[in-house]
Amino acid sequence: MTSDTFKHMQCDELAQKLVNDSYVVLDIRDQASFQHSHIPGAIHLTNDTLPDFLRDADFDAPTVICCYHGISSQQAAQFLISQDFTDVYSLDGGFTQWAMLFPDKTGQ
Repeated sequence: MTSDTFKHMQCDELAQKLVNDSYVVLDIRDQASFQHSHIPGAIHLTNDTLPDFLRDADFDAPTVICCYHGISSQQAAQFLISQDFTDVYSLDGGFTQWAMLFPDKTGQ
């Protein structure tokens, strides 16, 4: 079942789902911010890494896009839907909210 739009996910919901390895978290923030701190297991997605990601991706895996505040991730999520991903979420509140809620669950 292919949806024509992405869905939204709250940070607390993602924290619960991360125990399931099938969730893919993509972080679209800048390199310095990602290197400083990110959601554990997140993949840094940039214009440079996008082609390789798309070539190797599981288009049916639940995929969550994280940006700074949950705004830019919506465009990125819709882009993945347009590339035939089937289960895409924009992380509401972005990494800013994640870091406030889960300061102990930020990787480097």
